[in-house]
Amino acid sequence: MAEAHKKGLDAELVGEDLENCCRKADVCGQCQKNDCIIGYGKQCISDYKKEPKKEVVDGMEKIPITDFKLFDETELETAIAHILKECKDCKEDHTEECIINVIRSCYEVGLLGDVQPYEGSALQYLMYLKNNFPDKSLLIADAYNKG
Repeated sequence: MAEAHKKGLDAELVGEDLENCCRKADVCGQCQKNDCIIGYGKQCISDYKKEPKKEVVDGMEKIPITDFKLFDETELETAIAHILKECKDCKEDHTEECIINVIRSCYEVGLLGDVQPYEGSALQYLMYLKNNFPDKSLLIADAYNKG
């Protein structure tokens, strides 16, 4: 089962996942920065590394949900599992602007086509994915449970 959550956000792991998901200039042409879901996520984590804040001001509103590039599904599934591990399972204290929520939402746009509901519980979210995206949920749940 999943390990106990540690305090803080593993910005290095999240940054690596974002790099792994990035299609790079050779595939995309010129980098579109904040107009790309991964570029936006990279900017959020870069800002976090400079000044660690739990929330991203207008974070959800700024996600480029019209980014229709194709991303590597396995990389996105792995990244979602990793970001779920960073979630503190805050349940009723969950905020939409939490950096973890914002970055997970970026991954969802690339993998699932849109932002999905999240209630502050990784387990509840995994059950939601299993019911609504059974084909995509398997690798996410497996990677999440591996620890």
